[in-house]
Amino acid sequence: MRKDHLLTRRRALLAGVAALGAAGAAGTAGLLHSGSSGSPAPPAPGPGPHTALKPSTYRLRPLTGDAPQAVLPLPAGVRTAPILRFPGRGDTMLLTFDDGPHPEYTPHILDTLARYDIRATFMVCGEMADWNRDLLARMADEGHVVGNHTWTHPLLTRLKHREIRDELESTSDVIEKAYGERPLWFRAPYGAWNRDVFRLNAEMGMEPLAWTVDSLDWTTPGTRAIVRRVERGAAPGVVVLSHDAGGDRSQTVRALRTYLPRLLDEGYRFTVPRRTYT
Repeated sequence: MRKDHLLTRRRALLAGVAALGAAGAAGTAGLLHSGSSGSPAPPAPGPGPHTALKPSTYRLRPLTGDAPQAVLPLPAGVRTAPILRFPGRGDTMLLTFDDGPHPEYTPHILDTLARYDIRATFMVCGEMADWNRDLLARMADEGHVVGNHTWTHPLLTRLKHREIRDELESTSDVIEKAYGERPLWFRAPYGAWNRDVFRLNAEMGMEPLAWTVDSLDWTTPGTRAIVRRVERGAAPGVVVLSHDAGGDRSQTVRALRTYLPRLLDEGYRFTVPRRTYT
């Protein structure tokens, strides 16, 4: 099933999982790579260093650990709630994009990020990644983090253990082939986690990453509405949720071009999540 067909299914399922997403909002953990303190999960495999971008007008000096990490052992603990934000020093935020990569919209998003030398996190669906492996390779080259967002974007809480594992493993496999390393991060479609999903995340070396600010771009509310939500939600450590596939994402593309330079002018920095091990 192509991801462009997911919008209708998303609308149908969203109401039923809203409570699940809200329940996950209680879990806050993790660290930015800027060096703040905390106690996230133990080691897991991850990507190695990637090529840095050339300086640009809005060049931000890369922080320590800006590149994805090298392979490390699997974590031992199992979370009971996803990570919602990354408390740290300074006005540092995370931009995340779900459901892609899409051959029409993702390149424009990558171009904008490259213009300002910003790194983001892309939570990709396996079937989209399989059709667009060149875009995952570009993400690796430009220092972005790629996470697992399942293969077909199902509501995992309605699947059996074996079906969930298949969704996660097949996506991690194609990410490894196209991006170069298996993912460290996982985001459940519709924000619907359960005990089985958390357990499988840990077994596969992935941390569950949710979000703090929802741009609601999947509802296509208009470019101005998306910009307004992101700018009003801007704060240290927040994780912004947007989409680069799953429907017409032209509004998302235009919104990013608007709010990114504004937030940079206001002193915000943008980075990728980093796993800290103890």
